[in-house]
Amino acid sequence: MAGRRRVPGTRVVVALCLLLAGLVGCGGRPGADGTRAEVQHLLDRRADALLHHDRTAYLRTGASDWSAHLREVPLADWSYRVTGLRGDGDEAVAEAELRYRVEGYDRAPVTAGRTLALGRDADGDWYVKTDRPAEGSAAQLWDQGRVEAVRGDHSLVLGVGRSEEDLRGFARLADHAVPAVSRAWDGDWSGHVVVLVPESLTGMAALLGSPESSYRGIAAVTTGETGGPAKAPADRIIVNPDAYGVLGDLGRQVVLTHETTHVATRAHTTRATPLWLSEGYADWIGYLGGARTPSQAAPELARAVREGRVPAALPADADFGFTGEAGRLAQAYESGWMACRMIADRWGEDRLAAFYRVVGAHDGRAGAVADALEDVLGTSTRRFTEDWQAYLRAEFG
Repeated sequence: MAGRRRVPGTRVVVALCLLLAGLVGCGGRPGADGTRAEVQHLLDRRADALLHHDRTAYLRTGASDWSAHLREVPLADWSYRVTGLRGDGDEAVAEAELRYRVEGYDRAPVTAGRTLALGRDADGDWYVKTDRPAEGSAAQLWDQGRVEAVRGDHSLVLGVGRSEEDLRGFARLADHAVPAVSRAWDGDWSGHVVVLVPESLTGMAALLGSPESSYRGIAAVTTGETGGPAKAPADRIIVNPDAYGVLGDLGRQVVLTHETTHVATRAHTTRATPLWLSEGYADWIGYLGGARTPSQAAPELARAVREGRVPAALPADADFGFTGEAGRLAQAYESGWMACRMIADRWGEDRLAAFYRVVGAHDGRAGAVADALEDVLGTSTRRFTEDWQAYLRAEFG
């Protein structure tokens, strides 16, 4: 064409650029696969720096320095795996799976979804701008501030915005709870607990990835996937400081022992286990050896029985909803406790533990309790319910 000169080899250069565009691009920047590899390398360096408490190396990977938040946490492992990447130019967002393990407490890594905003520095290298919980994932304690750690004989207490004295108080309670649970439950468990103490109910809800209303008035909960494998990470006991703070010494100990029971029995607590049994058994161990009478420990249920409102059946799982009516929730817990107490009184503590295991070992919810009642206790659902109702009348009448 008139007015143009063809530069020799132009077609070859253009063709090569088109061919390699998906790999490196004509500008020399890596393509999608190369960028992902660069980001993964960045996160590998970030994890290594954090594990080795190398603040200088850590700061080279990003602008935000919350590595200091984790300085007291005894980490055995910490790694990221990039699961998604989007963006162009000098900005990107990486989705990653964080895997970490607390030394001496976690048998396997805990996993958490993270979203990392990335940018490029003047040399064209990626760095982390922010590292936050992924959508739908719960926050981690260090997201809320500097984590303080206190070790007990059987516990590790991690807190944010709490005094060392407060955390040592939790460690003392946990150290009392662990042997108490081990005396009653001879199952295979680690024999130690991790207690997380956020600054407020807001912090607790964030750690659980749920609204505050779900846990208002609940002193503590235990995380952990129901029916998880025996080698799954240790559960975390998460405290609600607002509700826990109004309890007396006995109430605080009962709560920590209750939650520790959930940690100990988790491998035998499956989808076949009804909440009346798992919560009732945890309360039974929590109150074991204490001075509280049934009427003192179960006031809502005692009042109902005395008014002639004896429950027609053991509580359903729905009765344990935290967002339900407070009296109904209390009565559900008390009913489960009294059922477990009756089993221990009539059949013995060992038979109660065996009943718990057999229910959890069933292949599904349907028939789990009925089969265990027959195989372990030699009774039927109807007869057990009638005996439980009579037991309530005898204790509260």
